[in-house]
Amino acid sequence: MLSVSYLPVFVRQLKKLEQSLQEEVLEKIELFKNSKNHNILKVHKLRGALKGRYSFSVNYRYRIVFVYIDKKKTSVALLAFGDHNVYSPAKNF
Repeated sequence: MLSVSYLPVFVRQLKKLEQSLQEEVLEKIELFKNSKNHNILKVHKLRGALKGRYSFSVNYRYRIVFVYIDKKKTSVALLAFGDHNVYSPAKNF
């Protein structure tokens, strides 16, 4: 089971969402905690300016960007939430 922490910017983004989307995000995070669900969530490494970070799908439109905190990949920090613009090189997380 993964340990998940949240950057303050992620929490702010989450609070701005409508209630139904917030609930969907929280459901996907719960699924994400079990690595057996990673294929379902399309967990993948990012490249380019976001090298060293990973992403998973909330739904067809929205993604969550995260980073592993430890080498054993048992702890993650959720960095950002958004549509494909979340992958923009201008993001500083």
